[in-house]
Amino acid sequence: METYYLIILGVLFILAFSDLIVGVSNDAVNFLNAAVGSKAGSFKLLVGIAGLGILIGCTFSSGMMEVARKGIFHPEHYLFSDLMLLFLAVMIADVILLDTFNTFGLPTSTTVSVVFELLGAAVAIALIKSFTGAGIEDIGAYINSGKALAIISGILLSVVVAFSTGAIVQYFVRMAHSFDPNRWKRIAPIWGGLCAAAISYFLVVKGAKGSSWMSEETVAFVNDHWAPIVAISAVAWSIILGLLYMLFKANLLRIIVLFGTFSLAMAFAGNDLVNFIGVPLAGYNSYEIWVQSNTDPNMLSMEQLAGKVPTPTLILALAGVVMGLTLWFSKKARTVVKTSVDLGRQYEGYERFNSFAFSRSIVRNFGKLAMWVNDRLPESLKKFIERQFDPRPFNEQQKALGKEAPSFDLVRASSTLVVSSVLIAIGTNLKLPLSTTYVTFMVFMGTSLADGAWGRESAVYRVSGVLSVIGGWFFTAMSAFTIAFLLACILYFGGMVAMFILIAIAIFLVYRSHRIHGKREAERQELEMAEEADVLTRDKILGKISKSVQGTFESIQELLGQTIDALAKDDLKKARAAFKGYQELEKKAFKLKSKATKSLDKIDDDQIEAAHLYILIAEYIDEMTHIVRNIVKPSFEHIDNTHKPLLPQQIQELENAFGQIAKQMNLAQAVFSSQDPEALKTLYKEFSNFVKHLRNFRKAQIKRIKNHEVGTRNSILFFNHLGEFRNLSIYINRMAKVFEDLVMNDGAPMKS
Repeated sequence: METYYLIILGVLFILAFSDLIVGVSNDAVNFLNAAVGSKAGSFKLLVGIAGLGILIGCTFSSGMMEVARKGIFHPEHYLFSDLMLLFLAVMIADVILLDTFNTFGLPTSTTVSVVFELLGAAVAIALIKSFTGAGIEDIGAYINSGKALAIISGILLSVVVAFSTGAIVQYFVRMAHSFDPNRWKRIAPIWGGLCAAAISYFLVVKGAKGSSWMSEETVAFVNDHWAPIVAISAVAWSIILGLLYMLFKANLLRIIVLFGTFSLAMAFAGNDLVNFIGVPLAGYNSYEIWVQSNTDPNMLSMEQLAGKVPTPTLILALAGVVMGLTLWFSKKARTVVKTSVDLGRQYEGYERFNSFAFSRSIVRNFGKLAMWVNDRLPESLKKFIERQFDPRPFNEQQKALGKEAPSFDLVRASSTLVVSSVLIAIGTNLKLPLSTTYVTFMVFMGTSLADGAWGRESAVYRVSGVLSVIGGWFFTAMSAFTIAFLLACILYFGGMVAMFILIAIAIFLVYRSHRIHGKREAERQELEMAEEADVLTRDKILGKISKSVQGTFESIQELLGQTIDALAKDDLKKARAAFKGYQELEKKAFKLKSKATKSLDKIDDDQIEAAHLYILIAEYIDEMTHIVRNIVKPSFEHIDNTHKPLLPQQIQELENAFGQIAKQMNLAQAVFSSQDPEALKTLYKEFSNFVKHLRNFRKAQIKRIKNHEVGTRNSILFFNHLGEFRNLSIYINRMAKVFEDLVMNDGAPMKS
């Protein structure tokens, strides 16, 4: 029996290692989004500063570990055997859940996940015990339900308070600073002093609370005299920063952002480390109690867990090292941070979230409200606000820096960190259930809104993204509870066999999510608009066009081949795969159109013809994807509805038509890549021959109809495919023709 629980303990610590990795990958958004988005330093520098904050903060985390032991359930009502299974269920669920969120780049709260996993597993064990002896009415004695309600209220409170405060503060900060960096210098020491004072206060009351060098009396003194302390600190910081600027011309806002990043990272580690290793440590404490008691595990009550148990500093330090290394190497951490930064960037770009009715309604109504308020402001005030919120200096900086341009400036980054720090510090003092994740994310969104980052071209997508993230927080709570509940039941009745099966499933799911994330990252890098640092020359444009045409033609040929093969074999799985493939092709075509349009301002004035060609080719590719949809989707629906398969001669005719389309695409690609005039002539001839072949295929189908060999649905599908093949051929020839007119006939061939 001892071996069994020793195995469980070992598994708990292995899962703790995994949980540290997936947990910090998600929570990195809390303290990195402002610094990364404003490019306050290189990514390595930012990660190094955050890693140092995490390492120091971890050593202050000992007092928080009791949350996992007694914060959600009452351990005196559970037996040792019950709690070990409960802890195991929680850790398996946590690794799976957080890794899934990381894979899709969605920030969530690790606190919410572990709290509701503990709640779900505790309820499961309590229910099982009630059915096997104790009454159902006694379940309330097992659970600390107030904690769960506090978490839910914390979500709602954070969304409203943090978002509103961030928006209001940033509005007045921007009105004072404007987007012109030259104006910042006048008030940078004063603003920097206020920021540094607020962050310092936050660092004391939140980050260092519970440390060995700070007694309870000191914390109480700081809390009782916070106003004069902050005021004196602000004056002192303003003087220090003013001297730094006068003597060394230091970038004061960059210093503030780096300091704020360190402070938030330190507070995160001090408060959230319990989410990752608190449960395994509680399991370790339980195991120690059981070994010392020499009692049957099914008879040992765990009331000793309710007391204070110190956490070894070495374990805390090792956890800090793992978290720091994860920040440095984790690609998923960058994905989650990127989601947050993209939702708050100052300029337009690729929007990963689609709009939906509710977000459109919000944007529309707030737009009307803004117009109503604006109409009632004095003209002088409107002109002043317009001047202060004029983004042209920032846009000029963006254009000059190219790929190295920040997503937003240091003014917004500093106010984001300050407002987050102040709100979390106030919440800590008032014992409000504010979540670090929720506060930092919603403050960041609020400052983005106030800064005008959500313009009419992007607002609906940004609002959809914010609503999706908020919905994900509630989904985290529900799914964490459900998964842990089910896993606890399975482990309780399945024993060791169930444990190994569940661990194997967890490993498979993490591996699968790693594959999915790698694929999504590759697609993002391929599809997302590249921010060009230099001017686009004619040769670069033609190179981009050739690459886009080649990639599109290859995808179309693959999808059409899959579709015809699916029709020939009446294979629903293959037809569904082709339809999913089309959806990816559609995304690529849309991104290409956006990329072509956005690239126009980077093209030389004397290269208008090349720019014209870029736009036309992007439009033609977009039209061709619609044609592919009109082939792939009806084919999928035909098979999915179990209609009669096409006749062998029909399949042969479609394959013949597809073969000719593929030949035309290859010829067109030769025209684009090498400007081969012979390939162009052959392509035009192939088009004429292809039209004749299609005419013959239609006549053959008419004969089959007259002979009653095929039905109506068969004929509609077949005629549709012939017509769409003809449309594809037309667009292939159009692409070649505009290339001939705009490139091959202008006397300036493309360089090799």
